[in-house]
Parts: sequence; C-alpha cells; structure tokens
Amino acid sequence: MKPRLFSTLRCLQHENPLGLPRTGSIPRMQRGLPERRKIKDVKKVIAVSSAKGGVGKSTIAANLALAFARRGLRSGILDTDIFGPSIPTLLNLSDEPRLSSNNQLLPLSNYGVKSMSMGYLVGDAAPVVWRGLMVMKALQQLLHEVDWGGLDILVLDLPPGTGDTQLTITQQIVLDGAIIVSTPQDIALKDAVKGVNMFKTIKTPILGMIQNMSLFTCPHCHNSTHIFGSHSGVIQACKQHEINFLGDIPLHASICDDADRGKPTVVSEPESDRAKAFMKIAEEVGGKIGLF
Repeated sequence: MKPRLFSTLRCLQHENPLGLPRTGSIPRMQRGLPERRKIKDVKKVIAVSSAKGGVGKSTIAANLALAFARRGLRSGILDTDIFGPSIPTLLNLSDEPRLSSNNQLLPLSNYGVKSMSMGYLVGDAAPVVWRGLMVMKALQQLLHEVDWGGLDILVLDLPPGTGDTQLTITQQIVLDGAIIVSTPQDIALKDAVKGVNMFKTIKTPILGMIQNMSLFTCPHCHNSTHIFGSHSGVIQACKQHEINFLGDIPLHASICDDADRGKPTVVSEPESDRAKAFMKIAEEVGGKIGLF
C-alpha cells in the first residue's frame, strides 16, 4: 500500500497541510492584496458560489464541469471546500492522488473530467480539525500545486460564505467569472446577494445567477408546485442587481439520486430536460468567457 500523502505530523512540523514536497515557494502575502496569478496550464477558471449551504451548489458545479466535457472541452473541477468536500461523492472517486515527477498532485478523473479535492487526501469520515492558517496554506497548495496537464476550463466549487476562504481564492488567482447559485426563497436570496456584492467588491466578473430547485412537478399527478415560494425570486434579484439570469434547474428526485450514487445527471440522463438545462447554461457561460 502506498504511503498516504496527508500527514498530520508533517502539517505541524513543516506548515505544509497536504504534505507535499516543495518545488518552489509560494509568495508570502505582502501589505495590501496579493498579486493574482493564473493557475498553470488552465485557460479559463470560473467559480461557482452560493454564500449559503444547502442550495445545491456542488451538484450544479459538478454537472457544469461535466457539461463542458460533453461539449468536447478539457474540463476539470477543484473542490475548495476544505471542511465539507462533496466532489469525491459526486464523481464517485475515492483513491488517493499520486505525485507527478515534479512533485505536484495529479488529479483523479471520471466521466472525462479531472478533479481535485481535500476529500481525496483525508478520507470520507475524517474531520479536518484545522485553524484558519492551516486552511489557508492547504488552499494555496490546492490552487497552485496540482498538475492539471492542460485544461480548457476549471470549475471551482467554492464553500458557502463570504469569508477567509473565498477571499483567499478570489484574491490569489485570476478568475474569468463567477456564477451565483440560489433557490427562490428569500432567506437564500439574501445570502446570495451578499455573494454578488462580494464579487463586485473584489472586481470579479459575475457571469450570472442560477435558480436551483425552482419547480417541482409531481411524477404521479403531474401538477407543478413552487416549493420555495415565488418562481421568480432569482430573476427579480438579477434585474435588481443588473446581472444575467442563466437559467432554472428544477427540483427533481433524480438529480439528488444521481448525485448520491456518484453519476450526475449530465452523464446518467443526458437526454433528460434536466441535463439539457445544465448543457444550456454551460453553453451560455462558455460563450461569455470565450470558449465557444
């Protein structure tokens, strides 16, 4: 059995959360904002954010990455949620990443998409009991010490909130745009608007908002219900803040089931209306950032 890449002892001794050999130093943060850098061998980078948990952001991020791959792009996804990574489950991956010849992490692949996540390094049940400084160092390594091998687009699955993690990511790398995910209900929209304002403050282009779980259609009686209140909540927020509305994703049991079994909707039901909704959004986003 190959030795684990992650070692708590090495983290504490060398301030190197992922236990990676160093090939070059990451610039220390000077006074003011750090200089934004491109992720090596990646043409375009977009962030998928929600500012609130439980709205389906990770499922949407994974399906968008898969939709880009179905369009023939070299696609990848980086799970930046250190404490609650979802991408290993969504992509049905659990192996440990290996190291490349230049001592960088090699992504794991499934369904034609490359991926990296803290979940690959610490296991499903292991908690990440780290203070802020350790989290920031781990993020720097995930951002700059992964050998993607050449990608057309990398999707960043951001954790909920607008705090240290989000600022570390958005202030250290060049982002081609951000997507905000929300359900139609007011309590989710209030947090989503905080995310919008965060990206505006740090001058990151906002590609638009996605309204998730917008409509439930009963498979038995075929009546439709807006479970989370008004169906136009996100649409109205987009008009108010002068940003683009990217589309609706319905509330459907299959989307959840597909995610739980590690085969997201875009690959498990590619001809369904749900998969087509993801594909349409991916096409619009790709056009906005110059991929199509």
